[in-house]
Amino acid sequence: MHLNDKKIEPNENMSDDKKETDVHIISYENIHKQLESAPYELGYYVLRFYSKDGRPSDEPTDTIDEFYLYPSGGTLRDKNFNIVFYDSRFDIYRGFKPPHLKRD
Repeated sequence: MHLNDKKIEPNENMSDDKKETDVHIISYENIHKQLESAPYELGYYVLRFYSKDGRPSDEPTDTIDEFYLYPSGGTLRDKNFNIVFYDSRFDIYRGFKPPHLKRD
């Protein structure tokens, strides 16, 4: 899976307020939103996204799962720590500044 910058439109059945604020839809923007308050532990951030078949979904589903973002490698991993995707925009060795460093 490659994460791109396009804004993903939520399901039409969702209320307007929900469409604007649903950070559980996987997108570059929503990863950044969640990172601002996500717990950082053991070298990764705990993020939550809608999922389908164990992978983050770009549309609402009945399931929200935890995923783990490792800034030391720019990888997002699933609940079994399998790599879901790599994105250099989240890799500290490519210039990413993790929010937990700003919080300390």
